[in-house]
Amino acid sequence: MHVGILGAGVAGLVTAIELAGRGARVEIVERAPDHARACAWVAGGMLAPWCEQATAEPQVAALGAPAIAWWQRHFAGTVQRGTLVVAASRDAGELDLFGRRTERFEPIDAECIGALEPELAGRFRQGLFFPDEAHLDPRHALPALAAQLAAMGVTIRYGVDADVARIDADRTVDCRGLAARDTLEDLRGVRGEMIVVRSSDIRLTRPVRLLHPRFGLYVVPRGDGVFMLGGTLLESVSDDPMTVRSAMDLLNAAYALHPAFAEAEVLELGVGVRPAFPDNLPRVLRHGRNVYLNGLYRHGFLLAPAMAQQAARLIFHHT
Repeated sequence: MHVGILGAGVAGLVTAIELAGRGARVEIVERAPDHARACAWVAGGMLAPWCEQATAEPQVAALGAPAIAWWQRHFAGTVQRGTLVVAASRDAGELDLFGRRTERFEPIDAECIGALEPELAGRFRQGLFFPDEAHLDPRHALPALAAQLAAMGVTIRYGVDADVARIDADRTVDCRGLAARDTLEDLRGVRGEMIVVRSSDIRLTRPVRLLHPRFGLYVVPRGDGVFMLGGTLLESVSDDPMTVRSAMDLLNAAYALHPAFAEAEVLELGVGVRPAFPDNLPRVLRHGRNVYLNGLYRHGFLLAPAMAQQAARLIFHHT
């Protein structure tokens, strides 16, 4: 069977691996010139199904939990050191609420926090540790998947602005994200913003989340003193540059986590617009020979494997 995939973001690449692994002849068409235009390029890359229970529907954890093993099989850069969640003493209620909404964590005290992350020793009295969670660097993961696909005989054609009607294949899978609003009219855009910084004075070995009543922060280590700061969530389809207010919120939160972030170099400010359906849950839909995989919201790397497997089963079931 010949399957054409529209979109070479995380959803398209993961779907291609699932289909090619089942024996399909797969071709990917991507309108952008390279991976750097994909929304996933500015993602956090956190594989945190249990942390996400704090704000997401239960299905997200159920679908996302197997993703950790999937990424470990397909990307050697997957790091499983858990997630550390902390809050200032005055925000202890936020930590309690987070714990009530989530599972598979260990309540820890200041001594344990310092043992996990010495840089944070003495800074927080209590926290939550999710030992089974993992993370990866999207900017290494996407090219690694593309290389794996090339070895499987899958062609990726960049710079081709095609649509499902013009793909000459037995089946097509539309993974275009927000661009698929021309067909999936209930898609909406959710803007996320991030800052990449570098500091030789801070060493963190796992994602750390700082809770706050107004503005939460996550810090993801990228290695060599580089960290990604994220946490904004705006109902907007705008991909305009980050505002001063958003940058200040992220940087102030990072400073609250550790004052040494004040001396960090700012390497990059980035924006991505994630596709979401009204219920914030992903969908795999079929219309004739076309399958649509979309609505991964802010869980692209976490939910892509499960949704790609659903799409593959749907395609082979209807051959």
